[in-house]
Amino acid sequence: MSRSEVHARLPRPSHRGKVRDVYDLGDRLILVATDRVSAFDVILPEPIPDKGRILTGISHWWFEQTARSFPHHLLSTDPAELPEPFRSVPELRGRSMLVRKAERIDVECVVRGYLAGSGWAEYRKTGACHGHPLPPGLTKGAKLPEPIFTPTTKEDEGHDLPLPYDRMAELLGAELADRLRSVSIDLYRQGHETAEKKGFLLADTKFEFGWAAGELLVIDEVLTPDSSRYWRTADYRPGHPPESWDKQIIRDYLDSLDWNKQPPAPSLPDEIVHRARERYLDVYRAFTGSDLPE
Repeated sequence: MSRSEVHARLPRPSHRGKVRDVYDLGDRLILVATDRVSAFDVILPEPIPDKGRILTGISHWWFEQTARSFPHHLLSTDPAELPEPFRSVPELRGRSMLVRKAERIDVECVVRGYLAGSGWAEYRKTGACHGHPLPPGLTKGAKLPEPIFTPTTKEDEGHDLPLPYDRMAELLGAELADRLRSVSIDLYRQGHETAEKKGFLLADTKFEFGWAAGELLVIDEVLTPDSSRYWRTADYRPGHPPESWDKQIIRDYLDSLDWNKQPPAPSLPDEIVHRARERYLDVYRAFTGSDLPE
């Protein structure tokens, strides 16, 4: 069945993001993770085969691991528990999450445990990471003395922007801001400890939260390669951080081209698509202990 035939059997999504299609069922939502892939906030012409199923499986696994620490919005990924017509569309199996509908808090709760990415760039200039003063002499990829909370705005279009914690507290209230910071760091610590046992370091990650019937929940995805920076433990050396086990291969390829990072995006070679898919699968297999179902 073609993609257009699948869409013809479904209602119109209430929201179509860069990766997910969202269907509103009233007090619940269905989140469908597609195989679309974006880089530099631009959707690329080629999908990564099975990416949606891989990310859904990883999120489901992590929601189960963290449920005792903090409640989440996931109700089921079992096709038999989906309402019609979603239950009867085979192409949606493994990529659909039935979740509680929540009022999203428009802040990305980012936690960093290692000095990488934009944090490393800022540290080299100021000796701080997103406003957090750090000891002198740290190298690229160094493990931080303690995980730090570096929230950003939640933008529907374009790049999320750094959000100073004081400003976050003004927007949300000091009590909620403190709670989000505490929960995010606790979830990061649990994620790092669990991932390390599976052969990966969780360098940084982001969480989203929302309210449902007065209860604060983790929503969206959790601890996937699309929301986190993972490094292989065996490859880690401070000063020489290893490649990220996510779509960094795609970003690196696009950076090698003469492309202005504006739509339309260039096509990806088959080799890059294949290598990106294998990276996602590596994380899936390491965490779930199984291969992706046929």
